[in-house]
This record gives sequence, C-alpha cells and structure tokens, in this order.
Amino acid sequence: MKDVAVVIPARYRSSRYPAKPLAPLVGATGVAKPLIQRSWECARAVVDADAIWVATDDDRIADAVRGFGGQVVMTSEDCANGTERCADALDRLGTMPEILVNLQGDAPLTPAHVVTALVEALRGDAAVAMTTPALRCARSTYAHLVADQAQGRVGGTTVVFGADHRALYFSKRVIPHLPPAAAQAEFPPVHLHLGVYAYRPEALRRYMALGISQLEELEGLEQLRFLAGGVPVGVVPFDPIAWDAIELNNPTDVAPIEAILKSRGIA
Repeated sequence: MKDVAVVIPARYRSSRYPAKPLAPLVGATGVAKPLIQRSWECARAVVDADAIWVATDDDRIADAVRGFGGQVVMTSEDCANGTERCADALDRLGTMPEILVNLQGDAPLTPAHVVTALVEALRGDAAVAMTTPALRCARSTYAHLVADQAQGRVGGTTVVFGADHRALYFSKRVIPHLPPAAAQAEFPPVHLHLGVYAYRPEALRRYMALGISQLEELEGLEQLRFLAGGVPVGVVPFDPIAWDAIELNNPTDVAPIEAILKSRGIA
C-alpha cells in the first residue's frame, strides 16, 4: 500500500504484564521471538519494512527492535496511550503519510487483509476520524472472553456499532449481553475489537486537542476519546477468521497464542 506507514507503539511498563513487548513467543519451528518482533513481522505482511516504526520510550525495547533489524522512534514518557504515542512519533519523524496505521504491539495475530481493508475504508469515507476492525466472534473466541471476565481478568475488547458502521461503544466487558440461546450459537453476535487503527494525520492532531475523557480513563480504552468528543469512528466488520485473533493481554494468553502460531506454521 502506497503512502501508508505503520507505527507499533510499545511500552515496557504494564500493570497487567510488565515487560510484555519482550515476552518470548515460540512459533512453529520451536524458535522464540519477542512479542514486539512478531508484531513487526505482522506489519511486514502489509507494508515495506522502511514504512514500519516501533514507537517506544524504553531503551530495552529499542535495543530489541534494532537487534532484529527494525526501525525505532523514541517518544515521550508522558504518552498516555498508543494513539498519543503515534501522534508523538509522527511529529518526531516529520513524515506525513496519507494514512498512518497503529498496529498495537500486543496483536501479533492480526490478519494482513484486515489492515488493508481498514485503509481502503478510511480512504472511502472522509467523515470518520479513523477506522478500526470488528471481528465476529466464533464460539471459542467468545468463550475465551467470557472466561477472562469470569476470572476477573481484563481480556479482549468488544465493540457495538450501528447500521451505518459507526462505533457506538467499546468496552473491556463483553458487550452486548447475550441471552443463553444466543451465547450458545456457533457465531455469537459479539464483535471482538482488534488492536489496530487507521488514521489520517489530522485525526491524530484532533485527538491530542480533545484531551483525556472520563470514559477513556474508566475503561482504559484510548479510542473512547474520539467517541466522547463526538468524533465518528468507522467500524469495519469482518466474518470470523480461521483462527482466534487473541491479543496478548495477560500471561495466560501466551499458550493459546503459541498454539495458533504453531498450527498456522508461523515460524
């Protein structure tokens, strides 16, 4: 994709999983690679390596990225979330692509076609600030989300949206609530939000001007700043894919992610 850059925001400190970007994940060949490298390789399926930047404020992450041949942009320690880090990175790089993709560093299973579709949807709709994917849950994905919620863990994020494909709300709870029959369906009517966004540069500037919202603070979800500020967010829905696109949110997610890497032959 021309005139598209990918920024992978990565921070070392995390209350749920400290040093998460450096967590090793074993692939199909038995080789362990850090999470940040697997996220970078995910981005390589979409754009050329010279259009990918890892944005971090930590030298340990920067050293790991340079070690596998990736590019680093050092950003402020004051960035509150990945979107702010993308905005900071854009300012520091001085480049102005038509579209910037935020591929969050804990989403190494994001399908390449999802990113491509986000970019095309943003190009086709000037009214939205950004686009982001909603993946219809298979029963196994839904069960994973519900199990995390029942155990008091913060797992994946879910999203609800209207007929116009505008986001209504994002939550770390499983939304909407399902009656038992719907919950037992092969594909329950719940959409998993994958951690990837496509923005135009002006949307990032607008995001910074809005300031942190109460909903964003309560849920811990950066994208809610747009909704709280009345800025439309485009949702691109997808049918279930052939594997569970699990994000690495907790140490308990390592084993199922490694199992998917092995089953898909990802080295």
